[in-house]
Amino acid sequence: MIRRIDLRGRLAAGENLDYRSLVPRAPIDVEAALDAVRPICADVRHRGLAAVKELTLRFDGVELQDVRVPQQAIDAALDGLDPRVRTALEESIRRARLVHGDQRRADVTTTVVPGGTVTERWIPVERVGLYVPGGLAVYPSSVVMNVVPAQVAQVGSLAVASPPQRDTGGLPHPTILAACALLGVTEVYAVGGAQALAMFAYGIDGTVEPVDLVTGPGNVYVAAAKRLLRGVVGIDAEAGPTEIAVLADDTADPGHVAADLISQAEHDPLAASVLVTDSEQLADAVTAELEPRAKATKHDERVLTALGGEQSGIVLVDDVDQGLAVVDAYAAEHLEIQTRDAAAVAHRVRNAGAVFVGPWSPVSLGDYAAGSNHVLPTGGSARHSSGLSVQTFLRGVHVVEYDRAALRNVADDVRALANAEDLPAHGEAVTARFEGDQR
Repeated sequence: MIRRIDLRGRLAAGENLDYRSLVPRAPIDVEAALDAVRPICADVRHRGLAAVKELTLRFDGVELQDVRVPQQAIDAALDGLDPRVRTALEESIRRARLVHGDQRRADVTTTVVPGGTVTERWIPVERVGLYVPGGLAVYPSSVVMNVVPAQVAQVGSLAVASPPQRDTGGLPHPTILAACALLGVTEVYAVGGAQALAMFAYGIDGTVEPVDLVTGPGNVYVAAAKRLLRGVVGIDAEAGPTEIAVLADDTADPGHVAADLISQAEHDPLAASVLVTDSEQLADAVTAELEPRAKATKHDERVLTALGGEQSGIVLVDDVDQGLAVVDAYAAEHLEIQTRDAAAVAHRVRNAGAVFVGPWSPVSLGDYAAGSNHVLPTGGSARHSSGLSVQTFLRGVHVVEYDRAALRNVADDVRALANAEDLPAHGEAVTARFEGDQR
């Protein structure tokens, strides 16, 4: 049900292995999705609210009277929330605030020379649109992961959009609304997909103010809309289907590994579950565990499709060192380390959205209650990008302040460099300030 890729002995045989091309990966064509979202975004830009309502009826089967969720519906969702779920959400929020509170950078002033300073100020984005997906699952946890870092960053204004549901009266799922209520979010829109991102980017006269930044996960059409709208509005990342990689040796519990692979496969038929191991015995044991566990879970069809897809697999390697090279090439959204000396091995990881160390730190802990953020880079983008954090909502601005003496001291250097670049007016802008000194 899950394929194997055997890399053992190939390095010793002199092969030059390109791990990026050898690891399992789903073909996600964001460029193709652009053709679908381009007219959607253009329609919202030009026709505003009418376009959003028509697109929502077409894609979600919901006829909206108003795109904004009334406050009484948000309050009612919280009143009707299962007390056990409320307690869990409150604890998730508490832990996320602890972790994200320590991410807030302080302004720093550097004295370059006497009389010359550069201050780096961290200024929050003025307004953000936070996207919470619907579809195959309900994600109140994504409300927490989006809203908490934005609030810690002290964003001036934030709004949440989530797809309307036909079976909840055309509103986002009530658990999502309840999470918004717990976080004090009052501006919520029952809009999903590419039309939600276009609504945030362009705004709707008299209804929705445009935002400066859009964040949050979504399907390939949401990712395509982000790519299309980048520049009109800032984005966090183009998120694709979720993925987990587990680097394990013969000390790992095969039941734990199988359960963790299944947990991510539960998200989506395109979800990726990858085990990298130097133990064929573990690979066999995990394979034996997967099918009965998958068939026993609620979303068995979805799980089995994901595990059997080309994006999932078991990669056999010579040793943990080669395993590290493989997982660094894969750059997983979520990476578990289940080996001897797991903390030391985890410290050597270069590319991952988040790393989960040892047998008692499963990815699902990070999804909900570790305190870390679960909005993470996918599709190998962890090689160059970070997950959502307080920094996502802050801009570093350099403030330069030199006095007369400090500028005079470096004027010749500025002029020399300006002339070297054949931009003499740059140098003259400095020396003009001292023309009186030469008379």
